[in-house]
Amino acid sequence: MPLELFLDLHSQPCRSVFMFAKKNNIPFEFKKIDLAAGQQYGEEFGKISVLRKVPVMRDGEFILTESIAILNYLAEKFRTPDHWYPADLQKRACVNEYLAWQHSAMRAHGSKVFWFRAMVPLITGAEVPKEKMDSAMEDLNASLKLFEEKFLQDRSFIIGDQISLADLVALVEVMQPVGTGVDVFKDRPKLTAWSDRVKKEMGIALFDEAHDVIMNVHHLPQTFQENGMLEFLKPRIQKMFN
Repeated sequence: MPLELFLDLHSQPCRSVFMFAKKNNIPFEFKKIDLAAGQQYGEEFGKISVLRKVPVMRDGEFILTESIAILNYLAEKFRTPDHWYPADLQKRACVNEYLAWQHSAMRAHGSKVFWFRAMVPLITGAEVPKEKMDSAMEDLNASLKLFEEKFLQDRSFIIGDQISLADLVALVEVMQPVGTGVDVFKDRPKLTAWSDRVKKEMGIALFDEAHDVIMNVHHLPQTFQENGMLEFLKPRIQKMFN
């Protein structure tokens, strides 16, 4: 049985797993879980993961959730080039440091901006209150500033001269608000240059393939109208503002 990856490329963690596997010629079967259609709540997917989130990897009888765990597993099992997840203790620690930090910073804040700009108006029919939007953007900008000052500094990549899992995970998170029209690269030449290097290392064609759906989120209104997910999500979204 081939390795299976359950993914929706609207999700930034799914994009990191997808790109890493493709870049390293890891054979896998793409199993699309359409989040906009609520397939993660379906009975069949529930048998695979009680967490009902993507990505999920199934390798024979072994099932693994959480993108970072999946990336580490793939790197070790398929013995990908050392720069991705270095054997050197300190370099690997630096990769792990970024991967631990990003959950509550880049990921959390980029995701909130994405939801506030793209999803909440679609689901509720109203814009997010200005003070909440401003606060979300302030948090995102603070994370981007910390990323440049702490994790990137004057290096080409997070751990030095070569790309690692940390860079890949960072870039997909940066792209989430970009999909809603936020120019995170404006007045950030260091971030822009780093992003260009990561894209070049991954390959522009692969990067574009992975990010096509997030750069076309304007298609989501029609999708939600067709699958009835608007009514399902409305009460969940409204809780955010009560």
